[in-house]
Amino acid sequence: MQRRREARIQKNFGDRVRDLRKQKGLSQESLALACDLDRTYIGGVERGERNISLLNIYKIAAALGVPVKELFNA
Repeated sequence: MQRRREARIQKNFGDRVRDLRKQKGLSQESLALACDLDRTYIGGVERGERNISLLNIYKIAAALGVPVKELFNA
């Protein structure tokens, strides 16, 4: 049960990152470059495969030009 909940949280977060990235007209690669992360890492985040750290959440929010809390608004 807990595992499914965690997977759902990661998937929802990833979907939000993808939505915001597309709204900004960015590719995964350009977002990755802007936040100094690997493109495959960004892809994993968007697919809900990564349990992302707070530091990387901050980096992604900054690269997207949004407050951190915006990444959690579904």
